[in-house]
Amino acid sequence: MSSVTHFEIYASDPAKLVDFYHTLFGWHLEKAPGIDYWWIQTEPSHTNGFTGGLTYRPIPEPRSWVHYVNVDSLDQAVARVQQLGGAVLRPKTAVPKTAWYAVLADPQGNIFAVWQPDSNAFPPPEPE
Repeated sequence: MSSVTHFEIYASDPAKLVDFYHTLFGWHLEKAPGIDYWWIQTEPSHTNGFTGGLTYRPIPEPRSWVHYVNVDSLDQAVARVQQLGGAVLRPKTAVPKTAWYAVLADPQGNIFAVWQPDSNAFPPPEPE
């Protein structure tokens, strides 16, 4: 079986996104020596978490998967994204009895989602 090995975030100016992702999720980003590539470690230990990279966009508009990042508070994460210059593409939405999620974009238009597990999540009733 194949498994996902890592993720990459593409940008026209990747250095400007280092603080965004560090401040938003607490990820450790470190520039690789001699190349325009920043390693991303999502957990303090290299044995846990999902690793990735931040680099220049290789083509104008790549199609990509949306990566979901677990957060303690979806509302706080969404507010923080907006404070840091990002955008909300799909507002807080319930996956019934599973979680809340929102689809967001960083300041350079890269799409990602945040996910807050909640067994009580349920959409509000439709107005009559």
